Amino acid sequence: MRIKKVINNNILCVIDEKGHESIVTGRGLGFGRKVGEFVNPAGVEKIYRMEDKTGQRRLRELVEQIPLEHLQLTEQMIEVIRAEIHQPLNESLLITLADHVSFAIQRKAQGIEFKNPLAGSILCYYPTEYHLGQKCLDMIRTQCGVQLNADEAAFIALHIVNAELNTDMSEMYGITRLIDGAVEVVEYFYRDQGAFDRESLDFNRFVVHLRYFAQRLFQDKMIPDSPDEGDVAFREMIARSCAQHYKCAQCVAEYVRNTWHKELSQEELVYLTIHLKRVSAGLRRNTGTAPTP
Repeated sequence: MRIKKVINNNILCVIDEKGHESIVTGRGLGFGRKVGEFVNPAGVEKIYRMEDKTGQRRLRELVEQIPLEHLQLTEQMIEVIRAEIHQPLNESLLITLADHVSFAIQRKAQGIEFKNPLAGSILCYYPTEYHLGQKCLDMIRTQCGVQLNADEAAFIALHIVNAELNTDMSEMYGITRLIDGAVEVVEYFYRDQGAFDRESLDFNRFVVHLRYFAQRLFQDKMIPDSPDEGDVAFREMIARSCAQHYKCAQCVAEYVRNTWHKELSQEELVYLTIHLKRVSAGLRRNTGTAPTP
């Protein structure tokens, strides 16, 4: 590996024999070194490399701006996260989470703390990620001696969900707000049948559906309407046989139209109707109300 840039005494930006850029760390690794020199592999303690070139550039910029200890702490956090999130996480999580954690620690030192207005919704809709966020706060307190605001668990949770869905943070906030609004519409629609158990498996499945539905909506990747006669007949059958739930789905569609100025396809309405039927069935069992077709 040849040195492309000396970032500091312990961090180098290097190019390997295949032309791939990496960040390498090691005690005193960059001391007195110059661009173009070879790196002694024995002194390398850790190698960081992003598959995406843009991600690699962002990683290089990040390590120039934050303490190495914060990057290493974030790496440990991600190991804890991966142990509980059993699906691929976008590699950019290392960058976005390290940046957020380091900035939060710096803000705390300056007496500046942010409130997260969506904290309650994030705990409800992303409970696993929220509790992982709390674990990350514990790690920050233990290793850095910094007690961050409890709302930071919600911010960290969104970074984790963002890595799960391959979205950016602004889109993630939009997705969470849409879920919040859709749940409010649904709960109001079924209000006469009682309250939903937000900790139930059925409600969790419904929220997962809304999560991916919102992602498709914001990325303009709605499930298109198939012109196949069988598919058309199936959609009509669902609308008839699940009339109440289909009407609720239409209310959600109206909310999306009025708030986000986007139209739902009939296929999306059908999938939403099916999920509404399932989640409302759990509500009826809790209240003892007879099923409504």
